[in-house]
Amino acid sequence: MTGLPTGSPADLVLVGGPCFTADAARPRTSGIAVRDGVIAALGEREARSAIGPRTRVVELDGRLALPGFIDAHVHPVFGGAERLRCDLTGTQDAREAVARVAAYADANPDLPWIVGGGWSMDQFPGGAPSRSLLDAVVPDRPVFLLNRDHHDAWANCAALRIAGVDRATPDPIGGRIAREPDGSPAGALHEEAANLVGRHAPRLTEDDYLNALLEGQRYLHSFGVTGWQDAIVGGYLGYDDILPAYLRAAREGRLTGHVTGALWWDRNRGLEQIADLIERRAEAAGLDAAAPQGAGGFKAATVKIMQDGICENLTAAMLGPYYDSAGNVTDNAGHSYLDAALLAQAVTRLDARGFQVHVHAIGDRGVREALDAFEQARAVNGVTDNRHHIAHIQVIHPQDIPRFRQLGVTANIQALWAAEDAQMRALNEPVLGAERYAQQYPFGALLRDGATLAAGSDWPVSTPDPLQAMHVAVNRTTPEAPTGTPPFLPDQALTLADALVAYTAGSARVCHAESYAGSLELGKRADLAVLDRDILAAPPTQIGAARAVLTIAGGRVVYEV
Repeated sequence: MTGLPTGSPADLVLVGGPCFTADAARPRTSGIAVRDGVIAALGEREARSAIGPRTRVVELDGRLALPGFIDAHVHPVFGGAERLRCDLTGTQDAREAVARVAAYADANPDLPWIVGGGWSMDQFPGGAPSRSLLDAVVPDRPVFLLNRDHHDAWANCAALRIAGVDRATPDPIGGRIAREPDGSPAGALHEEAANLVGRHAPRLTEDDYLNALLEGQRYLHSFGVTGWQDAIVGGYLGYDDILPAYLRAAREGRLTGHVTGALWWDRNRGLEQIADLIERRAEAAGLDAAAPQGAGGFKAATVKIMQDGICENLTAAMLGPYYDSAGNVTDNAGHSYLDAALLAQAVTRLDARGFQVHVHAIGDRGVREALDAFEQARAVNGVTDNRHHIAHIQVIHPQDIPRFRQLGVTANIQALWAAEDAQMRALNEPVLGAERYAQQYPFGALLRDGATLAAGSDWPVSTPDPLQAMHVAVNRTTPEAPTGTPPFLPDQALTLADALVAYTAGSARVCHAESYAGSLELGKRADLAVLDRDILAAPPTQIGAARAVLTIAGGRVVYEV
């Protein structure tokens, strides 16, 4: 099959290897031709016949070509900013994290604050780092570091003093200050408490935010990602509104990925903010048409609501209470940021105004409250094509599995988390109890029941590499797990084909991008990734070892090894 006029050469041709299309009508092909930023021909013979004197020819040599990955839940501006500041990503323990802070401070003696993030809760006793660790290496300047989940922060004495946080400071609504026995702040700030210090940290400039976005985009492209949904477009935990950065990048033709922005629902405001969200959506309207040839686009017709926190700090909303370290039932069942009735009102009104709603829900109560809200919206407004989705879905009550299909709600999975790692064993297993521990990340059950899956990374919470995430989705073990490691809840594993579809066509659908992205079809935007091997022909245990070696966005090479 071909879409090229006779005698019209392609700009780029990929031949000599397998091509996974994510198109149910033709899942595999063997050649791709690209012209003017779109897919112009499919098939080995058709692609080779489109080669002209100026055509770049990529010989796959058996490597796999596939649609560019689409990350349905990611924070590239935050991730890019962390990469440009004090980045603790990848540190293995508290000692290494502190050493990296010290090295960064020494290398940047003129910075008034040390700001960054990426530390992991399992590196510290109880998941809460102490201010004294920072005071020992940076005693004279304030330090403020978000953890990798972006739900907690770590501050030293200087930062706490500037913010006026002391033993008399009450916990804010929706947050908690970790305290020493005498009531003084210990250094860890959970959820909304992080803002007590974060709002005093130096603000990034407009150019800083643009550079952070471009660095985040560059990093995503290095993993074969060509489109994404930014899950917080607004002010959050010390960051200002990032909408201007996206608008500027799109207008200047510097946005090479296609992006859906999820406008942040301010949980300290009420329904009156819907009028503001409508205005913000309008700001982004028309940018796709104005973007230069081959550039990405930006739209902002989604609203992000964070309904609960995370299990590790006991803020994920659960149907039953958490357990303490001794196995005793506590009186804490987590936190719902929006009252269930307000959530239902908000979702119903947003749905009626044509917004997609993207809900963060970790706990089984948070998931149920989101599903209840979507059910009410459907009862009031009828069936719409807004394609609402719930991200993270760590614990789902079995009775709620069928409701995703019944309500047309997409399950937005972060598959990398569905392995039993040190943090899960240390911080999740004791507080959830055996029954809920066995209900985590039920991807297989959702798919078997007919739910639609999309996939994302939540970077910088975890790596944006889709291959690492798909390795866990298929094997239910981490890529670095020793041979013979028992899989975590293996009945919930996906096939590789299903995981690939979730990260391409499934995410394109949830981003309302399936008309131009998510699969290799004639006339679609030429968003492609080439891997260093054919993972469909290799053992499943090798998925995580594969790497992207070429990324093409809108027909332009944006990453190449």
